Amino acid sequence: MAVSESKATGAEERLRLMAVHAHPDDESSKGAATMARYVAEGHDVMVVTCTGGEAGSVLNPAMDKPEVHANMPELRREEMARAAKILGVQHRWLGFIDSGLPEGEPMPPLPEGCFAAIPMEEPVRELVRAIREFKPHVVTTYDENGGYPHPDHIRCHEVSVAAYDAASDPERFPEAGQPWQPLKLYYSHGFSRAKLTAFHQALTSRGLDSPYSEWLSRWDPDKADVIERVTTRVRCAEYFEVRDEALKAHATQIDPNSRWFAVPLEVQREVWPTEEYELVRSLVDTTLPEDDLFAGVREKVTT
Repeated sequence: MAVSESKATGAEERLRLMAVHAHPDDESSKGAATMARYVAEGHDVMVVTCTGGEAGSVLNPAMDKPEVHANMPELRREEMARAAKILGVQHRWLGFIDSGLPEGEPMPPLPEGCFAAIPMEEPVRELVRAIREFKPHVVTTYDENGGYPHPDHIRCHEVSVAAYDAASDPERFPEAGQPWQPLKLYYSHGFSRAKLTAFHQALTSRGLDSPYSEWLSRWDPDKADVIERVTTRVRCAEYFEVRDEALKAHATQIDPNSRWFAVPLEVQREVWPTEEYELVRSLVDTTLPEDDLFAGVREKVTT
């Protein structure tokens, strides 16, 4: 175990957060304001993107052009670079191929060689390598449902959990660097019924149109709300504008006139000023509920 404990200077060490995502743009729609906050506080944040997003559709009508479709891989790399710069994060590609979102009855097989179809060992090794090189104290990823059931999101969850567990084991992937033990693992939770309901009510009470009526009407009332799993709410409202700018950097994927931006920032800051996480592994003492992904870690790595 190679966890650094800075005892020489008496000053707080720059803490390190790694956020593992399936595609470029996921980092900006899930936990971006949290990352921007920690960067502003002087900590190091790395986004790891498992695939290049090559199979993504063009979701912004203004970008629905032949030259865009012809250059999607290159454009998505450029968009990711812009978003990373806006957020102030380091970025690393794992280099795997986007699986696409299969549709139809019966569901078609996944493309050969794509991220969700290849053996787990290869992406786990590459993420272990990234963990051992960056040495994060905290890792975030998706839950077992992937946030939503895209095969790459589910595989991202599987790979992240396996790599978190393997990174500290000297017998696993010795060619991938010296062992490193992250101290905490979280699942990020973005879309909850409670959050959408709060936004819907905030908009309608102000006489504004809500884009969430149909979404909420189709929500299965017997389905548990993921908010019940949340252990950690990070206050990051002052970074919502940075989050939105990072989202807009993914111009092929994000329509600036879409419901992503339906709730005015001042309403968001008042009604829901946090981003939510579920603590699933911890090697430090912490008290739930938390308001900081580094709760317990700060005490562990500083004097």
